Amino acid sequence: MNLTELMTRRVVVCCGAGGVGKTTMSAAIGCAAAHQGIRVAVVTIDPARRLAAALGLSDLGDTPRQVDLGEMTGPGALWALQLDAKATFDRLIHRHAPDRAAAERILANRIYQHLSRAVAGSQEYMAVERLNELTEDPRFDLIVLDTPPAQNALDFLDAPQRMADFIEGKALRMLLSPSAAHGHLGWRMLHAGSSTVFSILERVTGAQLLRDLGDFLSAFDGMYAGFATRAAAVRTLLHSERSAFVVVACPDDAPVREAVALIDRLRTDQFPVAGAIMNRVHSTPSAHLDLGALRTAVMPISLGAPDDLIARINDQWIEDQVRADRDHDACVRLAHALGGHEILTVQELDDAPVDVHGLIGLANVLGAATDPPDGTHR
Repeated sequence: MNLTELMTRRVVVCCGAGGVGKTTMSAAIGCAAAHQGIRVAVVTIDPARRLAAALGLSDLGDTPRQVDLGEMTGPGALWALQLDAKATFDRLIHRHAPDRAAAERILANRIYQHLSRAVAGSQEYMAVERLNELTEDPRFDLIVLDTPPAQNALDFLDAPQRMADFIEGKALRMLLSPSAAHGHLGWRMLHAGSSTVFSILERVTGAQLLRDLGDFLSAFDGMYAGFATRAAAVRTLLHSERSAFVVVACPDDAPVREAVALIDRLRTDQFPVAGAIMNRVHSTPSAHLDLGALRTAVMPISLGAPDDLIARINDQWIEDQVRADRDHDACVRLAHALGGHEILTVQELDDAPVDVHGLIGLANVLGAATDPPDGTHR
């Protein structure tokens, strides 16, 4: 994998376990693209606002914000934004509703307001929907998506179909659809002996809950096909060669296991895997530690027992060697999971980048990554 190849895609999706540096790598890829003359938007789903911090910004919102690239000149430009799932869902309603009045009815409905914030999968669905919106925006040549730090970082791939299934669900539509209500089927179901929960809800909230339920589905009538079509379009985009998935990991056991699982999942579902980035890799000590030479070097500066200082230096060297060997093994494991694909490695940094200049420096490190002597990873 190399950064130049990524720049030819329309969408780059960075995924991996939480805390491995996905947001920083997404921002670095975006800065690298802008540096090469590409107009790029980086969108994050992470509510922790790490993207803003990495870019040296105080805040980000749902509207793309152009980032000051400093002394960088040329046709390239960088925008950044943070997902607002509610705002994206509202735009969906305006797009698919038959008219403005119908859209306003849905937006004002309490059931919709709960659905747009709380239904499982709505956040992930809106992430890919926002991605679809951005790909239709002519301002941007490339979209970089920073996925959520979830236990399963690819939940968003299933979200479009889950949301479409929910909106189109036979049980929900039979319960609340206008045709059922006209025949009093929906009302009878709500008042059947098995509907104890609804009876309690009605006593607590009054008939308003039932009216809200009926109004909600009535307003959605005729919009199901639009949601299903949109879900299919999102999945088609992510399956196509216009997209590239980059798996980010760090050389700890759990993140590497999750990265391998993500690669297996992506390949099983035939998503285009471009490669992987192993972040926070410790380099191997440059040479074997010569204790005799070390003793000669420390004798003039040692204020105490030189043997104690030499022993501590030796212990640290051994610890560094063990850690570097562990990281190398993790890289080999990830490279094996990728098969013929290469991985890029990023050395452990003292501090994470906090501005565009630092991110461009990180991007240069990624671009300059070279194969180690044994060729196991890049």
